[in-house]
Parts: sequence; C-alpha cells; structure tokens
Amino acid sequence: MKLHRYVTLLTLFAAAMLAVYAQTSQAPTPNPNYDAALAAKLGADDRGMKMYVMCFLKTGPLKVDDAKKRGELMAGHFGMINRLAAEGKLVLAGPFSDGGEFRGIYVFNVKTVEEAQRLTETDPSIKEGYFKVEFIKWYGSAALMEVNGTHAKLAKNKM
Repeated sequence: MKLHRYVTLLTLFAAAMLAVYAQTSQAPTPNPNYDAALAAKLGADDRGMKMYVMCFLKTGPLKVDDAKKRGELMAGHFGMINRLAAEGKLVLAGPFSDGGEFRGIYVFNVKTVEEAQRLTETDPSIKEGYFKVEFIKWYGSAALMEVNGTHAKLAKNKM
C-alpha cells in the first residue's frame, strides 16, 4: 500500500514538472503592438527592458544651517539634474518624502556604475557632502527613456 502511494505521488510530481516545462518552453507570443523603431531608439531588448544605474541620495555629513549656502547647493543640484536630463543621461530624479536618511533617487541611462559616479561628481551637493550616494545596476522598462520628454509637457514651471 505504501509503495502505491509513493508511485502515485511520484507520478503527480512528474506530471506537474512536465506541465511547468511545457509552459516555459513554448515560443513567446508576438506582441501585436511591437514598434521595432521605438524599441531600437530607446535601447530596448526583446522584453522591452534595458539596464540603468540607480543612485540613492542619502543624508551626507555636511550640515548646512545657512539658507544662502543651502540655496546655492540646491541651485547646483537642480542645474546638474536639468543638464544631465537634457543630455539623456539622467532618466529620472526626485526626492523621497519621509525617507529618513534616504533623500532622493537618480536613474542614469549609462552602462556602468563608474560612469554614474563620474556624473554625480558634477553635483555640488554631492561633491561637498550634503548628500552621499549609493549605486546599483537596475534592469527596468526602456519606456523610462520617454519620461523626460513627457515631463517637459507637464511641468508648468521649470526648476
């Protein structure tokens, strides 16, 4: 009797594994909305994705009580954001609310962490230590490459 249960369980397991294999080995279903030219323009792979470098801005060691100095740092910070966005190097940027030591995020359209690090060195708020940064490679939708163009149509005032 025990052998019969064992064979039954083994058979059910094998059937389940075959069903999973059959589902994963099927050819992908073509997307009727696929736009090859747009995919190429945005650098998308077959999944519509691409690699980016994500950068987390955290509270740095520099404490700035002087409003004028803080304003200068933020002017340089926003200047760098706008410049890199215009160059197509910065896909996304923004602050966190209630993030504790995590202050904001950058998503760079670059191939390496080292290139993203070099770009952040042009941000005076990072260079002077008001923010410190952490980097990680991230695989996300290539559609993010369209965010800056869309945002330019939504922002009533420029930063």
